[in-house]
Amino acid sequence: MDIKQLDLNLLVTLDTLLAERNVTRAAQRLNISQPALSARLTRLRDLLNDPLLLPSQRGMIPTERALELQAPLHDAIEAVRRVIAETSPFNPAEIRATIAIAASDYVQYSVLLPLLHAMHDEAPGIRLSWRTIDTAHLEDEMVRGDIHLAMTTPETAPKALHMRHLYHEDYVAIARPNHPAIHGKLDLATFCMLDHVMVSPEGGGFEGPADAALKGLGKTRRVYLSAPGFLIVPDIIAQSDMIALVPKRVAQNREGRLQILPPPLPVPGFDMALVWHDRTTTHPMHRWLRERIYQLLRDPTQNP
Repeated sequence: MDIKQLDLNLLVTLDTLLAERNVTRAAQRLNISQPALSARLTRLRDLLNDPLLLPSQRGMIPTERALELQAPLHDAIEAVRRVIAETSPFNPAEIRATIAIAASDYVQYSVLLPLLHAMHDEAPGIRLSWRTIDTAHLEDEMVRGDIHLAMTTPETAPKALHMRHLYHEDYVAIARPNHPAIHGKLDLATFCMLDHVMVSPEGGGFEGPADAALKGLGKTRRVYLSAPGFLIVPDIIAQSDMIALVPKRVAQNREGRLQILPPPLPVPGFDMALVWHDRTTTHPMHRWLRERIYQLLRDPTQNP
């Protein structure tokens, strides 16, 4: 085959089709109509003398020839993108785009809210779409381009995605300011005696890291309320005699409205990481955004 006949757009189309294996989604990613995409696929079949993708009930099935091409083709396109990205000027103030970021309510409050304020001044043309994270479907959502970035714990991040450590989070105990049993400090006996609120993202869970730590000491606590997210917990605590363990960043800026206390026993914290798909790795805007998030939240005591 004469390489002069090849159009780079055709190769990008094939790369996208092989990733999506669905004409509708591929056309959406390429921002072209389905008839236009079908015309490109016809040209590719003629040029490569292979059907490449065959229709099925659940999208399209790649031929053996297409599977052979998939990895080297994707690597070649990414190499071209890197060359262009490294030689093209990038000004975040001039960009117009929408970025979808998946995260828990805790991350939306403690990480994405500061990011929102920073980007409003630096990149006013970038719109942010916050999504509730679903790690079970995260990789597929990123392949389709529905999600561009995610923040989650490293152990829950899909292995096929890129990941960069952001920070380590610790737990603190919170109680209302005029709590009858807590006056500026919290001992283990009081901790075990009082009713607790805990967060169970999956819903209905009544045991967490604190319970494992207590079990090691031969003690237990009573979890009275299991909530699906962290953001409601400070309001519940402020209006009751219950207490809770929450990530430190959830409690920040609430001093005066809550007592914020060290837990009376060691409770393991957790790490947070930034996650993205290979399809956005070399894109100048996405590279800038990832670095901006990292700079905003970098913990100087940690090595990323």
